[in-house]
Amino acid sequence: MKERNAFSVPGIPTALAFFVAWLLAAWWLVATLQAGATPGRIAPVAIVIAVLGFLSRGFFQVQPNQGQVMQLFGGYAGTVQIPGLRWTNPFYARQPVSLRVRNFESGKLKVNDNDGNPIEIAAVVVWQVIDTAEAVFCVDDYENFVQIQSESALRQMAQSYPYDGHDDRPSLRSHPEEVNAHLGEQIQARLGQAGVKVIEARISHLAYAPEIAQAMLQRQQAGAIVAARERIVEGAVGMVEMALAQLAGRGVVDLDEERRAAMVSNLLVVLCGDRATQPVVNAGSLYG
Repeated sequence: MKERNAFSVPGIPTALAFFVAWLLAAWWLVATLQAGATPGRIAPVAIVIAVLGFLSRGFFQVQPNQGQVMQLFGGYAGTVQIPGLRWTNPFYARQPVSLRVRNFESGKLKVNDNDGNPIEIAAVVVWQVIDTAEAVFCVDDYENFVQIQSESALRQMAQSYPYDGHDDRPSLRSHPEEVNAHLGEQIQARLGQAGVKVIEARISHLAYAPEIAQAMLQRQQAGAIVAARERIVEGAVGMVEMALAQLAGRGVVDLDEERRAAMVSNLLVVLCGDRATQPVVNAGSLYG
Protein backbone atom coordinates (compact mmCIF):
# COMPACT_ATOMS: atom_id res chain seq x y z
CA MET A 1 0.00 0.00 0.00
CA LYS A 2 1.42 3.33 -1.11
CA GLU A 3 0.36 6.88 -0.39
CA ARG A 4 -1.71 8.74 -2.99
CA ASN A 5 -3.53 12.05 -3.13
CA ALA A 6 -7.15 12.16 -2.01
CA PHE A 7 -9.88 14.32 -3.49
CA SER A 8 -10.18 17.75 -1.87
CA VAL A 9 -10.90 21.33 -2.92
CA PRO A 10 -9.87 24.67 -1.39
CA GLY A 11 -11.96 25.34 1.67
CA ILE A 12 -12.37 29.14 1.60
CA PRO A 13 -14.10 29.40 -1.83
CA THR A 14 -16.22 26.38 -0.94
CA ALA A 15 -17.14 27.96 2.40
CA LEU A 16 -18.28 31.11 0.59
CA ALA A 17 -20.43 29.03 -1.73
CA PHE A 18 -21.94 27.23 1.26
CA PHE A 19 -22.59 30.58 2.95
CA VAL A 20 -24.56 31.77 -0.09
CA ALA A 21 -26.43 28.46 -0.17
CA TRP A 22 -27.34 28.82 3.52
CA LEU A 23 -28.61 32.35 2.90
CA LEU A 24 -30.79 31.12 0.02
CA ALA A 25 -32.07 28.24 2.14
CA ALA A 26 -32.90 30.64 4.98
CA TRP A 27 -34.71 33.00 2.59
CA TRP A 28 -36.64 30.06 1.14
CA LEU A 29 -37.60 28.89 4.64
CA VAL A 30 -38.82 32.36 5.65
CA ALA A 31 -40.79 32.73 2.44
CA THR A 32 -42.36 29.31 2.93
CA LEU A 33 -43.35 30.09 6.51
CA GLN A 34 -44.92 33.38 5.43
CA ALA A 35 -46.85 31.67 2.64
CA GLY A 36 -48.17 29.02 5.00
CA ALA A 37 -46.18 26.25 6.69
CA THR A 38 -47.83 23.17 5.25
CA PRO A 39 -46.00 19.81 5.26
CA GLY A 40 -45.83 19.80 1.47
CA ARG A 41 -44.08 23.18 1.41
CA ILE A 42 -41.77 22.59 4.39
CA ALA A 43 -40.45 19.18 3.23
CA PRO A 44 -38.30 20.41 0.28
CA VAL A 45 -36.80 23.20 2.42
CA ALA A 46 -36.01 20.74 5.21
CA ILE A 47 -34.37 18.35 2.76
CA VAL A 48 -32.18 21.13 1.33
CA ILE A 49 -31.13 22.29 4.81
CA ALA A 50 -30.34 18.70 5.87
CA VAL A 51 -28.25 18.15 2.72
CA LEU A 52 -26.34 21.40 3.32
CA GLY A 53 -25.71 20.43 6.93
CA PHE A 54 -24.44 17.00 5.89
CA LEU A 55 -22.18 18.46 3.18
CA SER A 56 -20.72 20.88 5.73
CA ARG A 57 -19.13 17.88 7.45
CA GLY A 58 -16.66 17.80 4.58
CA PHE A 59 -14.71 20.82 5.88
CA PHE A 60 -11.45 20.06 7.66
CA GLN A 61 -8.10 21.69 8.41
CA VAL A 62 -4.62 20.47 7.53
CA GLN A 63 -1.78 21.84 9.63
CA PRO A 64 1.71 22.39 8.19
CA ASN A 65 3.71 19.14 8.06
CA GLN A 66 0.60 17.07 8.60
CA GLY A 67 -1.33 14.61 6.48
CA GLN A 68 -5.00 13.72 6.70
CA VAL A 69 -5.56 10.07 5.81
CA MET A 70 -8.98 9.53 4.18
CA GLN A 71 -11.00 6.33 4.39
CA LEU A 72 -14.22 5.58 2.55
CA PHE A 73 -16.25 2.74 4.07
CA GLY A 74 -13.10 1.08 5.39
CA GLY A 75 -11.01 1.51 2.24
CA TYR A 76 -8.05 3.82 1.77
CA ALA A 77 -9.11 6.83 -0.33
CA GLY A 78 -5.91 8.88 -0.23
CA THR A 79 -4.06 11.49 1.81
CA VAL A 80 -4.34 15.27 1.82
CA GLN A 81 -1.16 17.19 2.71
CA ILE A 82 -2.05 20.67 1.41
CA PRO A 83 -2.16 22.92 4.50
CA GLY A 84 -5.14 25.13 5.21
CA LEU A 85 -8.92 24.79 5.09
CA ARG A 86 -10.09 22.06 2.70
CA TRP A 87 -13.34 20.38 1.72
CA THR A 88 -13.78 16.80 0.65
CA ASN A 89 -16.33 14.02 0.45
CA PRO A 90 -18.32 14.15 3.73
CA PHE A 91 -18.42 10.35 3.77
CA TYR A 92 -14.66 10.25 4.27
CA ALA A 93 -13.34 9.28 7.70
CA ARG A 94 -10.24 11.33 8.47
CA GLN A 95 -7.17 10.50 10.57
CA PRO A 96 -4.36 13.06 11.10
CA VAL A 97 -0.76 11.85 10.83
CA SER A 98 2.15 14.09 11.78
CA LEU A 99 4.91 14.45 9.17
CA ARG A 100 7.18 16.41 11.50
CA VAL A 101 10.65 15.21 12.44
CA ARG A 102 10.58 13.41 15.77
CA ASN A 103 13.16 11.77 17.99
CA PHE A 104 13.11 8.78 20.25
CA GLU A 105 15.62 7.87 22.96
CA SER A 106 15.76 4.27 24.00
CA GLY A 107 16.23 3.17 27.55
CA LYS A 108 19.55 1.82 28.79
CA LEU A 109 19.72 -1.72 27.42
CA LYS A 110 21.94 -4.37 28.96
CA VAL A 111 23.45 -6.57 26.24
CA ASN A 112 26.61 -8.58 25.58
CA ASP A 113 29.10 -7.17 23.12
CA ASN A 114 30.98 -9.23 20.52
CA ASP A 115 33.47 -10.38 23.18
CA GLY A 116 30.69 -11.50 25.52
CA ASN A 117 31.14 -8.65 28.00
CA PRO A 118 27.93 -7.20 29.47
CA ILE A 119 27.52 -3.53 28.58
CA GLU A 120 24.90 -0.80 28.90
CA ILE A 121 23.93 1.01 25.72
CA ALA A 122 21.28 3.52 24.63
CA ALA A 123 20.61 5.39 21.40
CA VAL A 124 18.78 8.42 20.02
CA VAL A 125 16.82 7.91 16.79
CA VAL A 126 15.59 10.86 14.69
CA TRP A 127 12.78 9.77 12.37
CA GLN A 128 9.96 11.05 10.19
CA VAL A 129 6.86 9.59 8.54
CA ILE A 130 7.19 9.80 4.75
CA ASP A 131 4.33 7.50 3.70
CA THR A 132 1.11 7.97 5.66
CA ALA A 133 -0.64 4.98 4.06
CA GLU A 134 2.04 2.53 5.21
CA ALA A 135 2.26 4.16 8.64
CA VAL A 136 -1.49 3.82 9.27
CA PHE A 137 -2.40 0.58 7.50
CA CYS A 138 0.76 -1.58 7.38
CA VAL A 139 1.45 -1.60 11.14
CA ASP A 140 -0.87 -1.48 14.11
CA ASP A 141 0.78 1.47 15.95
CA TYR A 142 3.66 3.03 14.06
CA GLU A 143 5.00 5.03 17.03
CA ASN A 144 5.22 1.93 19.22
CA PHE A 145 6.62 0.05 16.22
CA VAL A 146 9.45 2.60 15.90
CA GLN A 147 10.41 2.21 19.56
CA ILE A 148 10.40 -1.59 19.66
CA GLN A 149 12.23 -2.07 16.36
CA SER A 150 14.82 0.59 17.22
CA GLU A 151 15.69 -1.18 20.46
CA SER A 152 15.82 -4.53 18.65
CA ALA A 153 18.23 -3.11 16.05
CA LEU A 154 20.33 -1.55 18.81
CA ARG A 155 20.67 -4.91 20.56
CA GLN A 156 21.73 -6.67 17.38
CA MET A 157 24.20 -3.93 16.46
CA ALA A 158 25.80 -3.96 19.92
CA GLN A 159 26.42 -7.71 19.62
CA SER A 160 28.31 -7.15 16.34
CA TYR A 161 31.13 -5.05 17.85
CA PRO A 162 33.40 -5.31 20.88
CA TYR A 163 33.19 -2.53 23.41
CA ASP A 164 36.87 -1.67 23.14
CA GLY A 165 38.98 -3.06 20.28
CA HIS A 166 42.45 -4.42 21.06
CA ASP A 167 43.42 -4.81 17.41
CA ASP A 168 42.34 -3.25 14.14
CA ARG A 169 38.72 -4.34 14.54
CA PRO A 170 36.10 -1.57 14.74
CA SER A 171 34.70 -1.17 18.25
CA LEU A 172 31.81 0.65 19.85
CA ARG A 173 34.08 3.11 21.61
CA SER A 174 36.71 3.80 18.97
CA HIS A 175 34.62 3.91 15.76
CA PRO A 176 31.47 5.94 16.57
CA GLU A 177 30.78 7.06 12.98
CA GLU A 178 30.88 3.54 11.57
CA VAL A 179 28.80 2.18 14.45
CA ASN A 180 26.17 4.93 14.11
CA ALA A 181 25.93 4.35 10.36
CA HIS A 182 25.45 0.63 10.93
CA LEU A 183 22.80 1.32 13.54
CA GLY A 184 20.91 3.65 11.19
CA GLU A 185 20.93 1.03 8.43
CA GLN A 186 19.65 -1.66 10.79
CA ILE A 187 16.80 0.53 12.04
CA GLN A 188 15.85 1.71 8.54
CA ALA A 189 15.65 -1.89 7.32
CA ARG A 190 13.07 -2.60 10.01
CA LEU A 191 11.05 0.62 9.71
CA GLY A 192 10.84 0.81 5.92
CA GLN A 193 7.60 -1.18 5.85
CA ALA A 194 6.01 1.33 8.25
CA GLY A 195 6.54 4.34 5.98
CA VAL A 196 9.18 5.78 8.32
CA LYS A 197 12.53 7.31 7.31
CA VAL A 198 15.42 7.27 9.76
CA ILE A 199 17.20 10.62 9.55
CA GLU A 200 19.85 9.95 12.18
CA ALA A 201 20.74 7.30 14.73
CA ARG A 202 23.53 7.67 17.26
CA ILE A 203 24.62 6.11 20.54
CA SER A 204 23.79 8.32 23.52
CA HIS A 205 25.08 6.09 26.34
CA LEU A 206 27.81 3.45 26.39
CA ALA A 207 29.36 1.86 29.47
CA TYR A 208 30.33 -1.47 30.92
CA ALA A 209 27.77 -3.14 33.16
CA PRO A 210 28.28 -2.29 36.87
CA GLU A 211 29.36 -5.84 37.78
CA ILE A 212 32.45 -5.71 35.52
CA ALA A 213 33.04 -1.96 35.30
CA GLN A 214 35.84 -1.93 37.93
CA ALA A 215 37.68 -4.87 36.38
CA MET A 216 37.44 -3.37 32.89
CA LEU A 217 38.68 -0.02 34.22
CA GLN A 218 41.75 -1.74 35.66
CA ARG A 219 42.34 -3.48 32.33
CA GLN A 220 42.09 -0.18 30.48
CA GLN A 221 44.52 1.43 32.92
CA ALA A 222 46.95 -1.46 32.50
CA GLY A 223 46.69 -1.16 28.72
CA ALA A 224 47.34 2.57 28.92
CA ILE A 225 50.39 2.02 31.13
CA VAL A 226 51.79 -0.61 28.77
CA ALA A 227 51.24 1.65 25.78
CA ALA A 228 52.92 4.56 27.56
CA ARG A 229 55.87 2.37 28.52
CA GLU A 230 56.28 1.25 24.91
CA ARG A 231 56.47 4.86 23.79
CA ILE A 232 58.94 5.70 26.56
CA VAL A 233 61.21 2.75 25.74
CA GLU A 234 61.06 3.52 22.03
CA GLY A 235 62.05 7.13 22.66
CA ALA A 236 64.78 6.15 25.13
CA VAL A 237 66.39 3.71 22.68
CA GLY A 238 66.42 6.42 20.03
CA MET A 239 68.04 8.89 22.42
CA VAL A 240 70.70 6.35 23.43
CA GLU A 241 71.51 5.63 19.80
CA MET A 242 71.78 9.35 19.09
CA ALA A 243 74.02 9.91 22.14
CA LEU A 244 76.40 7.08 21.19
CA ALA A 245 76.52 8.24 17.59
CA GLN A 246 77.37 11.82 18.57
CA LEU A 247 80.03 10.73 21.09
CA ALA A 248 81.68 8.54 18.50
CA GLY A 249 81.41 11.13 15.75
CA ARG A 250 82.90 13.95 17.76
CA GLY A 251 85.57 11.83 19.31
CA VAL A 252 84.68 12.88 22.84
CA VAL A 253 85.39 9.53 24.38
CA ASP A 254 86.47 6.14 23.14
CA LEU A 255 84.32 3.43 24.74
CA ASP A 256 85.01 -0.26 24.66
CA GLU A 257 82.16 -2.79 24.58
CA GLU A 258 81.93 -3.12 28.36
CA ARG A 259 81.76 0.63 28.97
CA ARG A 260 79.36 1.07 26.06
CA ALA A 261 77.03 -1.53 27.60
CA ALA A 262 77.28 0.17 31.00
CA MET A 263 76.50 3.56 29.46
CA VAL A 264 73.51 2.18 27.58
CA SER A 265 72.21 0.59 30.79
CA ASN A 266 72.62 3.81 32.78
CA LEU A 267 70.95 5.93 30.10
CA LEU A 268 67.98 3.56 29.85
CA VAL A 269 67.56 3.59 33.63
CA VAL A 270 67.60 7.39 33.65
CA LEU A 271 65.24 7.79 30.70
CA CYS A 272 62.76 5.03 31.59
CA GLY A 273 62.60 5.48 35.34
CA ASP A 274 59.43 6.67 37.09
CA ARG A 275 61.32 8.92 39.48
CA ALA A 276 63.99 11.54 39.00
CA THR A 277 67.49 10.10 39.16
CA GLN A 278 70.03 11.18 41.75
CA PRO A 279 73.52 10.88 40.25
CA VAL A 280 76.45 9.83 42.42
CA VAL A 281 79.59 11.83 41.64
CA ASN A 282 82.86 9.97 42.07
CA ALA A 283 85.24 12.67 43.30
CA GLY A 284 88.05 10.25 44.10
CA SER A 285 89.71 9.71 47.47
CA LEU A 286 90.59 12.72 49.62
CA TYR A 287 93.69 11.05 50.85
CA GLY A 288 96.40 9.95 48.48
